[in-house]
Amino acid sequence: MSWAGLKKSVTRAGTMVMQKTSQVDKTVDTEFAEEEARYRTLEKESIQLQKEAKAYLDSIRGLSSAQARIGETVASFYADSSAEAMAATAYKRATEELDGKSQRELDAPFRATVLEPIGRLCSYFTEINKTIEKRNRKLLDYDAARTKHRKLTEKPSDDPTKLPRAEREMEDAKILFDQLNNQLLEELPQLIDLRIPYLDPSFEAMVRMQTRFAEEGYEKLGGVQRFFAEGVREEYAEGQLDVQVEGVLQEMRELSICGMSS
Repeated sequence: MSWAGLKKSVTRAGTMVMQKTSQVDKTVDTEFAEEEARYRTLEKESIQLQKEAKAYLDSIRGLSSAQARIGETVASFYADSSAEAMAATAYKRATEELDGKSQRELDAPFRATVLEPIGRLCSYFTEINKTIEKRNRKLLDYDAARTKHRKLTEKPSDDPTKLPRAEREMEDAKILFDQLNNQLLEELPQLIDLRIPYLDPSFEAMVRMQTRFAEEGYEKLGGVQRFFAEGVREEYAEGQLDVQVEGVLQEMRELSICGMSS
């Protein structure tokens, strides 16, 4: 920061302190406050959307990879040509295909149509925030100049040049402030109104990709079901499979190696 910039920062800090003690006038701009509040909501929700969209893609990657690893592990349990082994092999193949498809057909399109557009929107916030901060600094300068001019008007100085100089400083400060303030008041609502048409294509693309991922998963894993005996679903619903599992667990518990620690 330059020496001039440092002096301005110190002066503005002093102005803020004096505003708190009512020594310097403070402009209350309800119109801008309302627009800034709407913008902050957009900023917060967009950043959250970016975070959750990335988390979704990471979760899909993790899910498909975990499925593939489970398929590989389950298949390793079988070394024969039984119906169960065929089902395990089919499951392994299905999960590997799903994992490959998610990498080829979901990752890149999701990035291009969802993450990148949302990321571009969020990248604008940095510059907008800088403009808002600059506007706030110019408002401090204007309030300080306005207060100085008012005090000289109420209590004239012995130096006749002080009041005209203070008036020029006030007018210059007002011009700089109004320029930024009017720009933000005009463009912030436009930005907020554009959020829906901008994000609509990404939302549609996200829904389509989610649907496709779910449909392909249903199709691939549905093909594995033909290796299971008919009526398995009914048996599961009736609790018969739980009984079978409990029976196998009981047989395991009866093995001597399972009871050696008791």
